[in-house]
Amino acid sequence: MIDGDTIVINGTHIRLAGIDAPEMDQPWGRKAKFAMVTLCKGHVITAELDESTSYDRLVAKCYLPDGTDLSAEMVKQGLALDWAKFSGGAYRHLEPEGVRKKLWRVSAKHQGRLKMEKTP
Repeated sequence: MIDGDTIVINGTHIRLAGIDAPEMDQPWGRKAKFAMVTLCKGHVITAELDESTSYDRLVAKCYLPDGTDLSAEMVKQGLALDWAKFSGGAYRHLEPEGVRKKLWRVSAKHQGRLKMEKTP
């Protein structure tokens, strides 16, 4: 795992489609990463790639063997936000109340109020 919205499968970096989690140096970033590690540990992850890339990463919907959508699970846990620009709002209904205040930096980025630099 790289962080709360990026995983590595067979050496390939894959960005989870439709969500955005805090970066590692932001509040909740480490917690998001370790939640993703906990979700994925010991499982074979299925990635359904879309046609896009993000910071030289492939973008995909990723699933656990039981069909659990990793993006949906991270949003439900309050450790990632739906990114409507890319999801069409598919995960917004799963966001816990108050999560946009908790993950204010992620929310501000989506609204164009905070420019984030990310290293590939």
